[in-house]
Amino acid sequence: MDLAKEGPAEGWVTPQSAYIHIPFCRHRCGYCNFSVVANRNDLINRFIEAISIELRALKRPSLQTLFLGGGTPTHLPNRELRLLIQRIRDSFDLSHLDEFSVEANPEDIEESKLEILAEAGVNRISLGVQSFQPSKLEVLQRTHSPEKAIAAIEQAATYFPNLSIDLIFAAPNESSSQWLADLETAFNLPIRHLSTYALTFEKGTQFWTAQHQGKIKPIDESVEVEMYKNTQRLCGANGFSHYEVSNFCKPNSKCQHNMAYWKGEGWYAAGPGAARFVDGVREVNHRSTTTYVRRIEQGESPTAEHESISLTQYTKERAAFGIRLLEGFNIEALNQHVGFDTHQLLQHAIERSIHDGLLSLKENHLKLSEKGILFADTVAQRLLD
Repeated sequence: MDLAKEGPAEGWVTPQSAYIHIPFCRHRCGYCNFSVVANRNDLINRFIEAISIELRALKRPSLQTLFLGGGTPTHLPNRELRLLIQRIRDSFDLSHLDEFSVEANPEDIEESKLEILAEAGVNRISLGVQSFQPSKLEVLQRTHSPEKAIAAIEQAATYFPNLSIDLIFAAPNESSSQWLADLETAFNLPIRHLSTYALTFEKGTQFWTAQHQGKIKPIDESVEVEMYKNTQRLCGANGFSHYEVSNFCKPNSKCQHNMAYWKGEGWYAAGPGAARFVDGVREVNHRSTTTYVRRIEQGESPTAEHESISLTQYTKERAAFGIRLLEGFNIEALNQHVGFDTHQLLQHAIERSIHDGLLSLKENHLKLSEKGILFADTVAQRLLD
């Protein structure tokens, strides 16, 4: 099947989402593998001018979701934060915007910052809390205290009821009881969305180096699985539905922006290391903030990677991302979109995963089994191969 130069039968869907990457942070945490810079506030004004130039090339597309991530967008001083958001708003048609999300650090939450975000039309905040345990925060190299995290959540919720937090589990030496305590604290706070991630040791990070030097080691896999199952149980008991492998929410509080990723709807993206998928083409900007800024200042493209996606590859990726949703996806609907038999293309991966008890297929609907949720990455990789 050679479909390398073809697109879906009805053409590529025009993106309705945009991600803007703000790379600045107070410091780089030991587990972080994102495109960030620490202690480089001297680059902020040059960055704002550079990303403004990149955004102007988009010709003001209409959006339904807009997400400012990083890095830490709220690390910017108030004047620069206000200026950047205004430049972003000028670059898109936001008359039909449903969700405007901004990632934030608990240490940055103060009245003036919240007022700037609210006045700019932000209606969803995602706080990088990671833990409420002092010892665990120290291991993760987070510099806020549990008290500051709690205060930030409570204060932010007065401006943005649609409040999400991130928590990390399976940190070195973490016990199941510590993780339960993190969850119980979270459920006593005014949040509507919870993202939970098992700590991973990504190549190139401090943690990866420390692991290979024997200075730290991952916790036992059985403990990690126990933590994950406890997350599912407690989220359900507290009214949070499990809608994606790592995400839980109160009713009507799914992250609409991330849903666009998981459903393969395409998205614009700008900033260092930002990856976009538009008209069947995937592009990734240079990860280095200094290189990104310099290229734009010199009239060059910030793009470091460019790849036209074949219909075959698109279909595999749609399946691999779609399977992360707990509701799964409808194969027949995907067939109609791409114009050929998806089941035939993915037959080996699907049948193998069904045989292993990781997938179920009923009335053209493919979804992870209860066991499969624990091995979602394995299933996704099979679908991509």
